Amino acid sequence: MLKSRENSVAAWSFLIGVILAILIGLSTTLFTVNTLKSISAPIYLVLLILGVVVGSMITGGKDSQAFMLTGAILVILSKFGMESVRESLIGIGVVDIVTSMFSALLVLFIPATIIVAIKSVFAMSSI
Repeated sequence: MLKSRENSVAAWSFLIGVILAILIGLSTTLFTVNTLKSISAPIYLVLLILGVVVGSMITGGKDSQAFMLTGAILVILSKFGMESVRESLIGIGVVDIVTSMFSALLVLFIPATIIVAIKSVFAMSSI
């Protein structure tokens, strides 16, 4: 089965965003707080743009339904995971890493899921 170029761009954007989210989490241990604050805004902006690209590239049908379901699950689990990590891993030293990864995933998934949901609502209203 051949995949269209649109889905390939969305898949690569999504993969790059997830890798960036993981790198953001790992970078909290490598950089000092002042350095991290100065570079975090552009990185989060890139994640936001990738989220918009992924959301706009997802076409209707089964792709959008599956993406909305998994996107909503990931957003909910990332938010709850971030809160539970703060409470349960205090003193271990990985709280900042995991919290930063979850927040970066939220920056990527929330706009993508919202865009796909809006596109699905417009598609349903045109029927």
